[in-house]
Amino acid sequence: MQRQQAPFRADIVGSFLRPDSIKQARQQLAEGIIDAAQLREIENNAIHHLVQQQCDCGLHVVTDGEFRRAWWHFDFFDGLQGVERYDAEQGIQFNGVQTKAHGVRVTGKLAFDDHPMLEDFRYLKSISGDAQPKMTIPSPSVLHFRGGRKDIDATVYPDLSDYFDDLATTWRDAIRAFYDAGCRYLQLDDTVWAYLCSDAQRQQVRERGEDPDALARIYGRVLNQALEGKPADLTVGLHVCRGNFRST
Repeated sequence: MQRQQAPFRADIVGSFLRPDSIKQARQQLAEGIIDAAQLREIENNAIHHLVQQQCDCGLHVVTDGEFRRAWWHFDFFDGLQGVERYDAEQGIQFNGVQTKAHGVRVTGKLAFDDHPMLEDFRYLKSISGDAQPKMTIPSPSVLHFRGGRKDIDATVYPDLSDYFDDLATTWRDAIRAFYDAGCRYLQLDDTVWAYLCSDAQRQQVRERGEDPDALARIYGRVLNQALEGKPADLTVGLHVCRGNFRST
């Protein structure tokens, strides 16, 4: 008997390659040819088509392909209070390609409030039919790992234990907000656990003055705190990414 609720025997990561229609529309928005409302209509049409494709394949779980995002993680961080994006010195190196050089830093108290992705999920849910809509967001460890202490304002968080407590609370509030929006299957995308298995990445953590094993324990605690009070009918999955970028 096939399962109708998560976890499923056949599932999807959630991110799909952006169609040309969205790429062109974003360029037109940047050039002032169309406005944000027209872009969203184009995104809606592409997402509706993608959901139908997933259902036609026999999947019982669907996502919006993350079509509204420029990045799998930065767009979520942009909607948090206390976080800002900046141009980094270099991107992340993948197999023969490097990402654009962006980073995020914490400049104020972390909080989750009226995030734009809540409306993104509501639209997905409205067109999912009998399939279960899945929301994907980055795991809390992703916000901390890349920059560490240097990307956290010391005047806001002189004690990192307060930062990690607020990090957990922010994700706990996010989980609750998506649940209240109708989400019953939430995926946390987490590249960090794979990084912490890499000798090269662990050495980089040591070089910036941190203990990778201690970080693993902290991230585990933050995740557990974020999941405290999780509703019984909400499935939360952890996707440990192995570094795929543009299908490389």
